[in-house]
Amino acid sequence: MATLLEQLRTMTTVVADSGDMNSIVKFKPQDSTTNPSLIAAAATMPEYASIVDDVLKTARQEAGDDASDEDVATLAFKTLAVAFGRKILDIVPGRVSTEVDARLSYDTEKTLEQARDIISQYKQAGIGPERVLVKIASTWEGIKAAEILEQEGIHCNLTLLFGLHQAIACAEAKVTLISPFVGRILDWYKKDTGHDYPAAEDPGVESVSTIYNYYKKFDYKTQVMGASFRNIGEIEELAGCDLLTIAPKLLAELDSKEGILTRKLDPAHAKSIVIEKMHVDKAKFDEMHAHDRMAHDKLKEGIEGFSKALEDLEKLLATRLKALAKEAVHA
Repeated sequence: MATLLEQLRTMTTVVADSGDMNSIVKFKPQDSTTNPSLIAAAATMPEYASIVDDVLKTARQEAGDDASDEDVATLAFKTLAVAFGRKILDIVPGRVSTEVDARLSYDTEKTLEQARDIISQYKQAGIGPERVLVKIASTWEGIKAAEILEQEGIHCNLTLLFGLHQAIACAEAKVTLISPFVGRILDWYKKDTGHDYPAAEDPGVESVSTIYNYYKKFDYKTQVMGASFRNIGEIEELAGCDLLTIAPKLLAELDSKEGILTRKLDPAHAKSIVIEKMHVDKAKFDEMHAHDRMAHDKLKEGIEGFSKALEDLEKLLATRLKALAKEAVHA
C-alpha cells in the first residue's frame, strides 16, 4: 500500500518547510519555503558553514577594505537568504520562497524595495522570477506591497496569515499564494481555552478549510498553502489543499505510515457550499482584525519572532566575520 506521503502527492503539491538541504534532497518536494527562523537555524549548521562564509567573503569584497565589519555584516545579511534559496533551487524543480525582512512588515515602500532587490539578486544568478516567491507578512501594508509586486510580475507568498479578512484581502490583491498557519492557530486556541482538539475539530484546520472553500467558491486564482503543522492529523484533514508546506520531521512520519488517505478539500464541493461574499478594504480589514483576537495576537507575535530571528542572524554573521578575519591573519 502507498504511504500517506505518496497519496498526498496525488492531490496536493507537497512543499518542504526547511532551510536544510539534506532534508530537501531526501523528500524531493516540488517547492521549498524558508523563513528567518529556518535560515538562522541552517546558518548555524556545520554543513552549511561554507555558504555563510562565501556570502561574508563576497560582502567583504563588494564593500571594500575600508568598510566596517558592521557594514559588511549588513551587506551579507541582505544576501544570505538568497544564497540559501539558490542552493535549494539546485534541488527542487519548482519554486523557493524567500522572505522580506519582517521588521518591514508595516512599511509598504520598504517592503517593495527589498522584494525587488531579492528578485534582482536571483536574476543576477540567472534565476528568473517564475522560480521565486517573495514572502511578505499579511499586514495591510504587506498586502498592498504584494498587489503592486504582482502587477510587476513578481510573485508573492503572503505569510503569517491567520484570519479570513487577511485571506480575502490577499485574493482581492491577486497575490499568487497565501500561507495560513495551521499549528499556530491551534497553539492560540489551546492556550486560550485550555482544551485539546482532535484533528477534525482543529481550529487551524477549520480556518484553512474555510479559506480554501471561499477561494474556490468565488474562483479566486490565489492558491492556498497550509503551513505550520503540529501533527500529521492536521495534514490528513487538509488533503486536497492546493499546497502544503511540511517540516522534514512530519514528512518522514507521513512517508513511514500506510493507510487510506481521503481527500478532504475539493473545488467541486466548495462550489456547493452557501458562502457570503464580502469585500475587504482597509476599514473592513482593520475592523475584522481588531475583533479577531487570535489573528491579532498571532500576527504580532509572528512578526516579533521573525524579527528576533533576524537580529540573532545578524549577530551570528558579525561573529563569523571576526572569526574569518582572524583565520586570514593566521593563514
